[in-house]
Parts: sequence; structure tokens; C-alpha cells
Amino acid sequence: MKKFLIAGLGNIGAEYEFTRHNVGFEVLNLLAHQYELQYETKRLGDVAVYKFKGRQFILLKPNTYMNLSGKAIKYWLTKENIPIENLLVITDDLNLNFGTLRLKGKGSDGGHNGLKNIQLSLNTQKYARLRFGVGDEFSKGQQVNYVLGKWSEDEQKNLNERLEKCVEIIKSFGTAGLALTMNQFNGK
Repeated sequence: MKKFLIAGLGNIGAEYEFTRHNVGFEVLNLLAHQYELQYETKRLGDVAVYKFKGRQFILLKPNTYMNLSGKAIKYWLTKENIPIENLLVITDDLNLNFGTLRLKGKGSDGGHNGLKNIQLSLNTQKYARLRFGVGDEFSKGQQVNYVLGKWSEDEQKNLNERLEKCVEIIKSFGTAGLALTMNQFNGK
């Protein structure tokens, strides 16, 4: 059975729940809820397994906090013997308007500390990432407060549909591959 590691980035703790920075956790929570999966707290994260069309998706919510996400991802790639091309990281992105989804097979960290740590841990920028736009509606010097802030009422109206689209992207990534999934979903 072909294995994939799907890592949703976020921070553990009640104070971070439903914040923009935790959108990676929210995507994986929705997938788990839809398919009645249970997370187990294991080494360096909460893990659930989703099986779909002959594929096994290891869903990982690192408990290392955002800035050390690479440690958990590297551990689970090694433990499960998953090749890096079967890794998908889901993260927030300030450079994209709210709800914009962008899947890429490689790229820079874009100033995102979680992606910086993953790049450092894996020693490469060549891994798939699904960036979820959270916009940049903050005053100068308020970036941290913005990403660690709760979704606005307007954002909440469209959030669930966008999270559901991310679940579709995860399934397509594992079954149709990166290139076809990018063609089907980017810009939608």
C-alpha cells in the first residue's frame, strides 16, 4: 500500500485553536471528522491513519509547535519509510488572500518559520506544500497577533468550504499525483 505523510501545521494548546496559524490542524481535523478517524498522541505529534483507494495517509499534527515542525515531519517520514515526494505540508500563508489555495511541489519558506524549520530538517525545499491564504489585514508590527488571532466573522462564513476543498486536494494528491492536482485545484 502506497503511503503518504500529510502534515498540517499549527500550535498545540487551547489558546491557538481556531487561529489562522492553525489552519493546517483544522484541515486535518475536518478530514478526521468526515471519516470518523481518531487521533492518537504519539511521538512528536497527534497521528491518525486514513485509507483511501489503496493509499494510506498518515495524518500528522506536530506537537513541537510551529517553529520546530521539521523535527516531527522528519521523524515520521523516517519511521514510516515514506519518500519525500509523498509528503504534503499544509500551512497558512500571509501572501495569499483569504481562502486562496496554492499547491506547489517546491519553493522557498516565504518567511514562514514552520517551513524554514522543515527545510532545515529535510535539507531541501523540494517537498509539496498546500498554502492556505489568510490574507494580510494587519497593521505594521501586528503580524504575529494577526496569525495567532481567531478567524473574523466574514472569514468564518467561507472557511468550511475552503477546508473541504483542502480535503479534496489531499485525496487527489495521493491518487492523481501532484501535477494533476495542481492543474485541477490551483486558482480555484
